[in-house]
Amino acid sequence: MSRALERSLGEIGARLEQSLFAEEVSRRAGLLQSLDPRVKVVTTLALIVAANLARRAPAIAGLYLLALLLAWASAVPLGLFVRRVWLAVPLFTGLVALPALVLTPGPVLAQLPLGLAVTRTGAVTVLLLLLRVGTSVSLGLLLVLTTPWPALLRALTVLRVPDTLVLIVGMTYRYIYVLLRLANDMFLSRKSRVVSRLSAARERQMQGAIAGTLLARSLHTSGEVYLTMQSRGFRGYGQTLRPGRVTWRDCLWAAAVALVAALAVLVAR
Repeated sequence: MSRALERSLGEIGARLEQSLFAEEVSRRAGLLQSLDPRVKVVTTLALIVAANLARRAPAIAGLYLLALLLAWASAVPLGLFVRRVWLAVPLFTGLVALPALVLTPGPVLAQLPLGLAVTRTGAVTVLLLLLRVGTSVSLGLLLVLTTPWPALLRALTVLRVPDTLVLIVGMTYRYIYVLLRLANDMFLSRKSRVVSRLSAARERQMQGAIAGTLLARSLHTSGEVYLTMQSRGFRGYGQTLRPGRVTWRDCLWAAAVALVAALAVLVAR
């Protein structure tokens, strides 16, 4: 069994596990799960905007602590929630923000080789950027984890997102899941038939055949799904079984978020 095939199986399994985990969390009994998806979309967007408009680190850190509190109240595992954000944010955002440490004028904090120096203003700028991105990603992830995907897509209509775009995104998500399951079944089927180590040329030939078969099956499946949708009354837009209704709890939550967002922006200024 080749290492590439083993690695592909592991990655596909991990993606499927993450998808199933998100669906399972969205159905738990928690604070955010009990709110209307449309209200959650608007309030999450308001908190993200507030995090990016706030100019002081304590205000942004307070919004991040609020995200952690909401995750705990919504039965989201805090360890996994924190790791998903902070294992990626420093890597990508840090690489983009790193030049600001030495290019931003200000009082010198540390002297570096080649005549470079880390400035206080640059360090504050990088810290604010990391906090803003980490808080924004945490809030967005919290929205995705606590809302079933079909309900989240339909809630986007409150932001005037076109129905066609919502449908395309929803179908794309489902097709990715279906293709992952197909690829996983094909890799496992191939693994069960391999009894010796393959040569490099044979391995490339096998992977090309799997990719071609997967593409053909995806095209065939898309045609069958479309015909099935047409036969069941699909006419260009989807319908949800539970459209939802805004209650007094949703209104109270929206008012509390509006107050927190206003305080984070105005007080920090």
